[in-house]
Amino acid sequence: MQGHKRTSYNSLTSERRKLLAEAERATSTAYAPYSKFRVGAAILTQSGKIITGSNVENAAYGSTICAERAAILRANAMGYRSFEAIAVIAKGDAPIKQPTAPCGACRQMLYELSSSAGKRLEIIFSNSDKSKIVITTIAALLPFGFGPSNLTE
Repeated sequence: MQGHKRTSYNSLTSERRKLLAEAERATSTAYAPYSKFRVGAAILTQSGKIITGSNVENAAYGSTICAERAAILRANAMGYRSFEAIAVIAKGDAPIKQPTAPCGACRQMLYELSSSAGKRLEIIFSNSDKSKIVITTIAALLPFGFGPSNLTE
């Protein structure tokens, strides 16, 4: 896993543990009647504010919104567009054994915001019981990403 670091919960800084805890708390507000896969995300803004989001499923599956994008949209509505880190965790009827990474659409949105802000975005994702945690960057998760600079000469 080039560019990615596996770590333990106890190795996280207190700030990152708090971010992961807020993401975990956000799973309780997920609307996931079909998959029962409840995802929570917590974004840390450059000013230190934590903004959360949870997934919202829809019977028209393509209309589903992931937790990461829900957090991004909420942060945007609050006037925040520059982020330091995001934590993601999922809960299910059974424990989720592998860390839950952002999907492709969420990676694209995170890449865009990171590129626009000129910031290195750290991504922390975990399995349900926090026994497996990965820390990486959006650049490592989306190499050769398409962003604002691709639209200019």
